[in-house]
Amino acid sequence: MAIDRKQLIIDAATKSFSLFGYKATTMDQVAKLANVGKGTIYTFFKNKEELFDEIVTSLIKEMKASAEEAIDPNLTFFENMHYVLFRILEYRKEHQLTIKLFQEEREMGTPAVAEVIRKVEFVTLNYIKGFIQEAIDKGEIIKCDPEITAFIVLKLYISLIFDWEKNHTPLDKEKIADLFESYLFKGLSK
Repeated sequence: MAIDRKQLIIDAATKSFSLFGYKATTMDQVAKLANVGKGTIYTFFKNKEELFDEIVTSLIKEMKASAEEAIDPNLTFFENMHYVLFRILEYRKEHQLTIKLFQEEREMGTPAVAEVIRKVEFVTLNYIKGFIQEAIDKGEIIKCDPEITAFIVLKLYISLIFDWEKNHTPLDKEKIADLFESYLFKGLSK
């Protein structure tokens, strides 16, 4: 059975980026972790940036697939929106690579990492925007600006999942769903 050297390199690089971050990862480390010569890496990838981009592209695909698995056609738009958002942010919160990248961006501001985070957020917002537009088209929700709505919804979720727990006990999935429904879909009026 042939060894898939490219996959070995990708796996080793993912591990290195997850442990050490983008800036501290070297092609030498990746070669050592993959148990290949450094030259072998360059037969598949021009440089560290190209290797990183391949990994991030796969990460985004995995995140989207995870979100789509959460959709249940028997549930309402609001329930599905909650599950999709929760799954996306849960993935981000639990995946070692995203944890390390967000940490590196916060602490060091590495330009390549900041760009990746912008890319992840852009793709996430576009995905949510499409989900909202589909609900508008089906008449499940009122006509609204899907881009602004996607932004507000995502930022609310980020606040409830990541920011709230900095100074409070983390909220469980059900409480977040209740807050989400109360603030966004029912409003605060009696």
